[in-house]
Amino acid sequence: MSTDVRAALKRHFGFEAFRPGQEAVVGHLMAGHSAAAVFPTGGGKSLCYQLPALLLPGLTLVVSPLIALMKDQIDALTRRGIAAARLDSTLDAAAYRRVMDQVRNGALRLLYVAPERFNNERFRQAITPLRISLFAVDEAHCISEWGHNFRPDYLKLAGFAQACGAERVLALTATATEHVLADICKGLTIDSERAVRTGFYRPNLSLVTTPVSAAERDGILLDALRANPPGPTIVYVTLQRTAEESAVRLAAAGFEARAYHAGMQDEVRAAIQDWFMASDQAIVVATIAFGMGIDKANIRYVYHYNLPKSLENYSQEIGRAGRDGEPAICHMLVCPDDLNVLENFVYGDTPDLGAVRGLVSDVFSRGSEFDISLYELSFEHNIRPLVLRTLLTYLELKGFLTGGTPFYGQYQFKPLLTSREILARFEGSRRTFLADLFRQAQKARYWFHIDPAAVATALGTDRERIIRALDWLGEHQMLQVEATGVRHRYRRLQAPADPTVPADELYHYGLQREAAEIERLRQVVELAGRDGCRTAALAAHFGEQLEQACGHCSWCRSGTSEIPERTTPGIPRDLRDQVDQLVSAASALDEPRSLARFLCGVPSPRLSRTKLGKQSLGKHPLAGTLAHVPFREVMDWARAGRPHNGG
Repeated sequence: MSTDVRAALKRHFGFEAFRPGQEAVVGHLMAGHSAAAVFPTGGGKSLCYQLPALLLPGLTLVVSPLIALMKDQIDALTRRGIAAARLDSTLDAAAYRRVMDQVRNGALRLLYVAPERFNNERFRQAITPLRISLFAVDEAHCISEWGHNFRPDYLKLAGFAQACGAERVLALTATATEHVLADICKGLTIDSERAVRTGFYRPNLSLVTTPVSAAERDGILLDALRANPPGPTIVYVTLQRTAEESAVRLAAAGFEARAYHAGMQDEVRAAIQDWFMASDQAIVVATIAFGMGIDKANIRYVYHYNLPKSLENYSQEIGRAGRDGEPAICHMLVCPDDLNVLENFVYGDTPDLGAVRGLVSDVFSRGSEFDISLYELSFEHNIRPLVLRTLLTYLELKGFLTGGTPFYGQYQFKPLLTSREILARFEGSRRTFLADLFRQAQKARYWFHIDPAAVATALGTDRERIIRALDWLGEHQMLQVEATGVRHRYRRLQAPADPTVPADELYHYGLQREAAEIERLRQVVELAGRDGCRTAALAAHFGEQLEQACGHCSWCRSGTSEIPERTTPGIPRDLRDQVDQLVSAASALDEPRSLARFLCGVPSPRLSRTKLGKQSLGKHPLAGTLAHVPFREVMDWARAGRPHNGG
């Protein structure tokens, strides 16, 4: 490694030496190669792009789905005098413009964006001409279809990195198995010999598992908190409601506890995060929305009040403890009854066979070029938006479609000056064009709404001119402009001879994904009850073999603890007649999987918007009646009661 790199490491970050793996990754990047870094949570992945960003010309673009990571890292970089900014959903129009001005004039070294930002056509147009020296992809396991958190937007990132001429790519993750790492390298065109993996095992973390019933869980958590010295603590739960209720109970018991979840306002979440970062005794009761990217070194305890979704999630969440190297306790309360809710999330993502066939038929019945709203299509075919996007992505990968640049179907603006004041600044044809444009806008209470495509047709011009005009007026503080209603462009490359063939393939792919996610849940319960060192077993899951048992996990200290049996109450006999009457009146429940989702209380796009009389179907008295019964049992019961089309 050159002396310049080491000097920059000392000057900007205050480190005399690299952590394990960092030097190799930075060396690959500085030599002009793409690379991958698989480091445990807290292993120093961020420095692998932050340091090269200061040494390479041009912009380093960091793609991350984690707003918390963006905020935390940018705050830290700013304190070090490093120019960095983010574009995320929390920014208002003025803040967005300021960041984009910095991007265009070369004032930034690092720009953090979410993968969904590439759905913004203005952003894509603005970023493409710039020199992108490094394209860093955080949480890169999301690119793998067999990873624990696959996101179809990630499959698009490699294409965008190529389109914007990125000179090198860096993939980063804490939770890649060998199979997933191979997917990452293939997807982002990284030579496998430049994939750097460090050890997973951290000897300062003690993995504790306690079998509990649902009734005794709160008492056991309180006893554990009281038995240990105070320290920054995260309690992970599955549901937003559980986060709120548990935080109230802990606060009533005298602990400094607050809830945190994705259902809160952005400013509330930011305030809780700041409070947690500043405290040495704070307890955050949170869904998985909290903690990703949080750089707090002295977290002493991580509790899993509910079971984690997978070993990958578990390792990521416990990895936030003890980053200062001091002992930390990672305590999982093992209640198999949690599997009902977790399985419902999984089963709820798998669409009915009829829904997939309907979607594919719909897509191929359109013209050779078309655009769609994922929201509208999701409701029409009763497929969750992320799943819908995944299905469309696979039709692209199979060569049937190619996606174009997404665009906003609707714009709205609020005048900051009167129309007379705005028009007075222009002359001739420009003034006439803007006057015609304003007349086409539809006024609501505060905002004017405009469909750029429809207005372009009415004015005999092109859509891009309408958008350029609105953007220019917004940038010059004459209008406050917001774009809404993302529509996705597609071009059909070929049509299948029989649309049911690719539809059935996609449906069975969904079933495979479902089975893989259910297996991940089984692995969590298996780890909690296994004979043998559980730390070693977790390390082995990620390809690391420990030479000896850790000596401080629950098994090493006290041996196997028996996991209680999962409670599986039966289905009431009198429910069949009630359900049959309901189904005869509600076509939205005509397939076994749809009916099972309804009875288990699993939301679906169509359920909440379907009316039965004056009542939403999602609020019907039978909705969620069988939430306490395993989904698979409910679906078998639903299938046995009627003919079906699949699912």
